Amino acid sequence: ASKQAQLMEVLKKEVRAMLIAAKAGLTPEQLEEQYMAMVCKPLPLRDLGFQSTLELVTQMPEVVRICSSKNGSLILKAIADDSTKGIAKLVANQKVKIRKASKKTYTKANATFPTKNSKNPQSFQALSAGTPVLPAAVKAELQDLLSSSPLLLADLDKAFLRRFGRAFQYRQYGFLSMFEVLRSMSDSIVIEQTKAGSLLVLRKYLASRIEQEEVPQASAAKMPPLEPINETESFYQEALPMDSEPVQTQAVDLDDHLKRVSGWTNDLYIFHHQGFEQSPPSPEIPPDAVQDRSLCSLPPLKRKCLVGVIVEFIVSPSQFYIHVCSREASYKLQDLMFEMRHVYSHKVASDKYIMPESAVRPGQLCCVMVSKWWYRVIIHRVVNDQEVEVFYADYGHLQIVQKSWLRFLKWHYLKLPAQAIPCSLAWVKPVEGTWSSAAILLFKHLCRFKELVGIVDEYVDGVLYLFLCDTSTKEDVYFHSVLRDMGYADVCGENIPSQEFEELNPSALYVQPSGKQGNAGMVEPDLHLQQESQDADSETATSKLDGAEL
Repeated sequence: ASKQAQLMEVLKKEVRAMLIAAKAGLTPEQLEEQYMAMVCKPLPLRDLGFQSTLELVTQMPEVVRICSSKNGSLILKAIADDSTKGIAKLVANQKVKIRKASKKTYTKANATFPTKNSKNPQSFQALSAGTPVLPAAVKAELQDLLSSSPLLLADLDKAFLRRFGRAFQYRQYGFLSMFEVLRSMSDSIVIEQTKAGSLLVLRKYLASRIEQEEVPQASAAKMPPLEPINETESFYQEALPMDSEPVQTQAVDLDDHLKRVSGWTNDLYIFHHQGFEQSPPSPEIPPDAVQDRSLCSLPPLKRKCLVGVIVEFIVSPSQFYIHVCSREASYKLQDLMFEMRHVYSHKVASDKYIMPESAVRPGQLCCVMVSKWWYRVIIHRVVNDQEVEVFYADYGHLQIVQKSWLRFLKWHYLKLPAQAIPCSLAWVKPVEGTWSSAAILLFKHLCRFKELVGIVDEYVDGVLYLFLCDTSTKEDVYFHSVLRDMGYADVCGENIPSQEFEELNPSALYVQPSGKQGNAGMVEPDLHLQQESQDADSETATSKLDGAEL
């Protein structure tokens, strides 16, 4: 009975945090989905003796208000307590008007930093709200759907369901309509009006048609069709990468492109003439396979600079990974994913890079296929004869995968620095010594599918400590203040080394600091937010955020 009571108290905090974050409330079904997505397990109905979610929430009258919508469905809304009334007010003030896609220009980072004397900070007042962000995997699925041929908008839902086995539910990512989704991907998807209706065309598809007019058709004819080597289990969406910008077609060096295509197709020609069925894959390691090299990290960001960020993967407020909203880096990462899929999904090329058992060892940089997409990973540990645990250098999470899914990484894919930056929220520590599940849940809600403003404080042992701010509300929401006001964190005015990263920091173990490998370039933030340090002599720029007053 005491365990059930403790579980119920924890669950009340989690449910209240989830419902407060949902301005319009949630249906019982949506609450189940949100809980599963955030906590990675279903609501503990049976453990508490309930038959349904509705029965559960009726036993939380001080936490949940049950309302009826216009269509008759039940909506669950949060009842704020003394510690959460301020947060509920901020959520209630959240802007809901449709965003204008053309409003892409953000002012230079001329907003002031909150000072110790600023009770109501006006920082970021000139920064407007960012549009919702599709997870990178979902973007890639839409682009993949259009990669073979254009598609009528009216047929998109059916085609997506047929291809990926699920409906495309854009509302769960914060979009109000499908047209808003397409506007957010206008750099990669074009809408052409035809007699049959709106036609969705991939910009790279248009570019390839122009390129084919200039490139001899014989080279293109030798390219085999895209054919995945095998099916895998679906990858849990919370752990999948969430990128910040759609792919944009960029200029390509045709000479370099033709050399790569020519060399690759020549390998295929020789292989087929040797006999595909009679000759097993060569056991020799290809000369362009990476064996003893490491990825390098991105260059460090300047102190006190403002930068747009997307939080990719969260363990706790003291351990999470971000992507910087840099157009160039975003395009390069997505281009890398597409190119790796194109190369490794051909059985001939894939078999060429199969890793022998001797190469499957901790610290080995390679790539892995999950849900038909290929990712750069480092082997963290060998679990057993069939499985290894790998670290996703571009996204920040660890996952156990099959050894058979691994392949040597081609040397060409070593150039792009590891894109995931290990981070910890500045100036906070958990009140209970460790972060509670409710605190982690709230932090995930604050970060989820949003482009945020980060204020760089400092680096400690390779971990970036930064403040996070959501500028999509009428009042800027500082995450460290939210965690403090909810009673989950103490704002201590200094950065306490992250206990989680001290126990395990895969980036520090496997990724070289920037500059030790000559292929790293400086991070160039998006035009939305200028990555420039404030004047060192400016009082507002040099003053730290006063957590006690924010």
